[in-house]
Amino acid sequence: MRPPRLREGDTIALVAPAGPVPPDLLDAALPVLRGWGVRVEVGACVRAAPGTPYYLSDSDSARAAEFTEAWLDPSVHCVLAARGGYGTQRMLDLVDWPALRAAGPKIFAGSSDVTALHRAVDVHLGLDSLFSPMPATTLFDEVAAEQLRRTLFEPEKTRILRSTGFETLVPGQATGRLCGGNLAVLAAGIGTPEHRPADGIAVLEDVTENVYRLDRLFTQLLRSGWFDGVSGVVLGSWDDCGDPAKIRAMLVDRLGPLGVPVVGEFGFGHVPGSPTLPLGAEAELDAGLGTLTLLSPALS
Repeated sequence: MRPPRLREGDTIALVAPAGPVPPDLLDAALPVLRGWGVRVEVGACVRAAPGTPYYLSDSDSARAAEFTEAWLDPSVHCVLAARGGYGTQRMLDLVDWPALRAAGPKIFAGSSDVTALHRAVDVHLGLDSLFSPMPATTLFDEVAAEQLRRTLFEPEKTRILRSTGFETLVPGQATGRLCGGNLAVLAAGIGTPEHRPADGIAVLEDVTENVYRLDRLFTQLLRSGWFDGVSGVVLGSWDDCGDPAKIRAMLVDRLGPLGVPVVGEFGFGHVPGSPTLPLGAEAELDAGLGTLTLLSPALS
């Protein structure tokens, strides 16, 4: 199910399901969001001091309550994660998913560690969601913010995604729904209620994982059967993960035997100017041209 697009006057709820939110980055981002003509509600955990442990924005119960209350608020049209970090998985079992499902569809957006919530929104609510840049990060630059805005308000104008710096690792074309997100979070989710094998075009990225650890993460997903239903693979950024040539060789070694089109360096993830990818949307991949074409707008 595709959630409805945003319109002027709608409300975005900012939440902090993972790590503490840097106040200076939040304060810089709020005028940008409000400049879109929307109301912005800032959750309690977004402004909270670091929790216990220190790498969480607040307690698990508080973060789950913040997310749940934002979703159940009838005035809220979009729930947007302020930043990632770590901790989203810890709160998933504390969310009242039946209540959220009864409340109806809303937009959910975020990336990185928030991949765990994307999986939960897909499995428990049956909703597409947006793998997007997050406002309280250094990567929420003008390009990334504008691409998110256009996806939220004018999704028909973001039907073709392309990268000028792409690299074809395995040529070919593929069709399927976009699935995936952050590689490490997906591998960590194996065995949980939200784990499901991919069933279309996998979109994957990560940061600060050296080459052998990336190999281990891909191998874990391969051995678990996660790639069994994949029709194509789109790879984003591997920032601060080591020598690009060694990363490329590992990717070809691990993904080449799948026999599906694979394109690398697609420019999404932990990099400036990252585009917003609609998880769940049907798309066509042309690995030779480096294009990802949505068969319908990301939002209704």
